[in-house]
Amino acid sequence: MVLSICSANIRFENPADGQNDWPHRRSFLCEILNSRGLDLLGTQEGREPQLRDLENRLTDLILCDQNRQWIEERMYPCIYFNPKTIDIQDCGDIWLSKTPYTPGTKDFDSAFPRLSSWVRATHKESQKKFFYINCHLDHVKEETRIEQARVLCEEVGKHIKEGESLILTGDFNSSPLGPVRKVIEDHFSDIRDPWFDFKLTEESSFHKFDGKDPTGEATRIDWLLHSSHWKANQIELIKEQRNGQFPSDHFFVHSTLS
Repeated sequence: MVLSICSANIRFENPADGQNDWPHRRSFLCEILNSRGLDLLGTQEGREPQLRDLENRLTDLILCDQNRQWIEERMYPCIYFNPKTIDIQDCGDIWLSKTPYTPGTKDFDSAFPRLSSWVRATHKESQKKFFYINCHLDHVKEETRIEQARVLCEEVGKHIKEGESLILTGDFNSSPLGPVRKVIEDHFSDIRDPWFDFKLTEESSFHKFDGKDPTGEATRIDWLLHSSHWKANQIELIKEQRNGQFPSDHFFVHSTLS
């Protein structure tokens, strides 16, 4: 079996972005995602209308939001899945606050309410069961991200069943060498980062619609992690552009797992 999965910060719809606003790049963005034969897609940013628009443009994927209480002004990390290859048993949201099941809550001096979206699922062909969670952490303070990561890991630990495999994606707004990653590794000792396993050179996954590292520090803030139940066949940052236009201000992370 092979599971094709992508983590994509799609950048929220923002008229101030001019020619890089959502209506000008959504077709190219979806063309890229549709070409990957995805079983799972975890997105970050976007409010409900943009996320519904994305769903309508994805040829094989549907949005899993059955248990979500949408709040108009909030942005949401989302999980899209291919119903031909993935069977969803349950899904939900975990807000990264002291009250993780109260929608719209924020703590730890977070700039905005932040949350994660999860599914309990089975790969139909292999009958392999897994717990997949997709998140977006605070963009301002490392101390805030550390606390949000603790909430994330503690709640996942309550949900995940013994022997169930784990996949974790998101925009962590943090270096994979920093304390946020350590929180995750302390909770899930067998967590793997394919980027490390393949000994790839660190590079920035964020840019300003120009494909260039804005800090020169090669900070990879978008991660795709998995438990040792899985083996990564490859991992890449998708850097496609068309006539100088990029699909987002982040490079998407794509991997195949088996």
